[in-house]
Amino acid sequence: MIRALLVCACFFGAITGYAQTPVPPPSGNAQPTAPPTTPRAWSSLSPQQQQLLQTYQGKWDSLPADRQQALAKGSQRWISMTPQQRAGAQQRFSQWRAMPPEQRQLVRQRYQQFKALPPERQQEVRESFNRFRQMPPATRQQLRQQWRQMTPEQRHRAVQGMHGAPAPHRVPR
Repeated sequence: MIRALLVCACFFGAITGYAQTPVPPPSGNAQPTAPPTTPRAWSSLSPQQQQLLQTYQGKWDSLPADRQQALAKGSQRWISMTPQQRAGAQQRFSQWRAMPPEQRQLVRQRYQQFKALPPERQQEVRESFNRFRQMPPATRQQLRQQWRQMTPEQRHRAVQGMHGAPAPHRVPR
């Protein structure tokens, strides 16, 4: 149980950006590159999307196609959110912007590592993370403290012992 909770704490640290030790990118498991995207016309956006993205209207045609697609997708997602979801997204965005660039890069790397995991392993990590989030704050803090006191080898063994396969180190604060 402690191992599961420690892995949960590790994942929590990676996602919230509280990591202390950089992790090299995964080796040998190169993700296939996405097919090139085609430019999107401003007029193809819904009126709601155009309103949300109005600051881009004058330069829309000069944006790379993948940036246009990302903005269109993000605006559609925003439109479909409830007010509570929007408030949470704004809070997370503020936290992201407050992070130093190195910390953001580390979170991006760890996200890519997570996405490279097999779907069943991703689900295990999500479930562990959700169990961790449901714990009382004092328990979460105690687990973080235990994790910090472990050596890198002990952390690696704890994660490996839980799943029988090596996993990247994650260090919460």
